[in-house]
This record gives sequence, structure tokens and C-alpha cells, in this order.
Amino acid sequence: MATRTPLIAGNWKLHKDCAESVAFASELKAAIPADIDVDVMVAPTFTALHPVCEVVKGSPIAVGAQDMFWEAKGAWTGEISAEMIKSCGCTHVIIGHSERRQFFGETDDTVNAKLKAALAAGLVPVVCIGETDEERQAGKTFEVLETQVKNGFQGMAASELTTVVLAYEPVWAIGTGNTATPEMVQEVHAFLRKLVADSLQKELANGMRILYGGSVKSGNIAELMALEDVDGALVGGASLETESFSGIVRYKR
Repeated sequence: MATRTPLIAGNWKLHKDCAESVAFASELKAAIPADIDVDVMVAPTFTALHPVCEVVKGSPIAVGAQDMFWEAKGAWTGEISAEMIKSCGCTHVIIGHSERRQFFGETDDTVNAKLKAALAAGLVPVVCIGETDEERQAGKTFEVLETQVKNGFQGMAASELTTVVLAYEPVWAIGTGNTATPEMVQEVHAFLRKLVADSLQKELANGMRILYGGSVKSGNIAELMALEDVDGALVGGASLETESFSGIVRYKR
């Protein structure tokens, strides 16, 4: 089985202006050991991407954008392309976050278009999937996830998806304080890995990192990371404070 390096990613969402982002990035850089054996990524707002990239140079911290557009250029007022993100110094991009799906019209089709553009630009895409509480109560969790994965990866070969990271974020657990039980998380992550293996390629599935997102904090990260098919975390609120996020990153120590 392939060795998967854990990825701890912090999504800052609509928090921290440029000055606050730079100050926080400096604190994180000092708090995270240079020899940390996990990959670390933070996703500031668009306006702070370049200054944060400059601050974390020479550290284990990578920077990603919270979203992107699928076209490279054109009359698309307000949008940001993959190449623009990359030119800031970013290496990652979050695609299909539940808040983008819920509030901004993101669909599996737009996720697919963004994924293709991100890969073409050489960015590492963190593709988010997850069910709502209503879907979970109706017993549709696996059905929803299968649809999101298959449609999101539509028209792409396994060889094109080797850098993709999946992030399972049950919508009912995001920012609510509710975390899926370890048994629930492992069951879903194992399902996703088998889904990728069956629909694409076993080798791809073995190497693909699958993160968990949903009220992750320093108090539950070690338990989550002990699960066989959990390869990291997409952290929201707990990524906004140096002590809490560095504690999550240093879960082994």
C-alpha cells in the first residue's frame, strides 16, 4: 500500500485582513517545527495570498486559495484564475467547499471544470464533498458522495488525478461543534477509497489523501488521525488561532 503523507489544511474563510494574515502567518511559521513530518497548508482570503506566501517562504507551510474560476482569462468580473493564484506563490486550491455549494451555486459540474483548470495550472486541488443533515437522516450519505465524486471527476483518467486530495466534510458538522464519530468517519473514508479504486484505479485510491473536515480541533485530531483511511484534516475555526492550529499540526508530538 502506498505511503500517504498526512495533510493538515487550515481554511481561514472570511477572516483576517492582510495585516492580520501576515502577523498570524508569522506566528504559525515560528510555532510549527521545520522538521514536521506532515504537510501543512493554509488558505487565506484572496487579498492576503501573496503577502502570506512571502511570509511563509522557507517554512513547511504551503498556501492555497479558498476557491478559483475555471477560465484562464476573459470577461469574468470578480473571478480569479488558477494561474493568478499560482502567480501569488500558492501551490494548493480548495474546490467545491460546502459553503460554495450552499451559498454560491457551486455544482458538481463547476467543481469538475475547476478541477481540470487547477490541474492544468499545476495546483494541488483539495476537492470537498459531503452530505447535509437532511441527506444523512434519509440514509443517502453514500449515494450523495458517490454522485459528487463521479461527477466531479467526470472525463478524467486516473493518471490525471494523482495529486488530487479529497476532503470529506459532512455539512452538518461544519462549524456546529458536532463531529462525526470515529466509526462514522472511518466508514465513509473507507467507502470513498473503495469508490475511487472501483471507478478509477486501485493504485490511485491507495495513494489518494482523504481528509476529514467538520469541527476538527486539537482535542480530537489524534483520534481521527489514528483511523486507517484518514490522511489529514481540513480545519475551519480551529485554524484561526496559533495555539489551536499548531496543536492540530503537531498531533503526533
